[in-house]
Amino acid sequence: MTGFEIFWPMVAHAALVFALYALLSARRASLVRTGKVEASQFRENRHEPAESLVVRNSIANQFELPVLFHVCCVLLYITEADNLVSLGLAWLFVALRYVHAGVHVTSNRLRYRRPLFITSFVTLLAMWGWLCIWMATS
Repeated sequence: MTGFEIFWPMVAHAALVFALYALLSARRASLVRTGKVEASQFRENRHEPAESLVVRNSIANQFELPVLFHVCCVLLYITEADNLVSLGLAWLFVALRYVHAGVHVTSNRLRYRRPLFITSFVTLLAMWGWLCIWMATS
């Protein structure tokens, strides 16, 4: 490894967040354009329509568990534990976040979202476990 590979999954996750913001903007603009809501309704955001609420919730979700992902990636880099194991786990976590967000903003079926969340949670837990093992044995 050349040294910065662990940061690419972080960049990929940031791209997901930016894409979700673009989708939220597009959905809100469409709602205003079709006359379903007034633009001023989004000022205080008390009654978000379902079409855009799922996207807003997905964005909020990207600042919950993924915060621990970004911290872990930086710590893996600092401690030089950013090897193939941690890199594989990082990419798996990000891939799961993409699929989870895709379900969130389309069908929003908990039947599919929940296993994706649990799998990403376990993946992140494994990343932190790898970091702890690395620090304890180095």
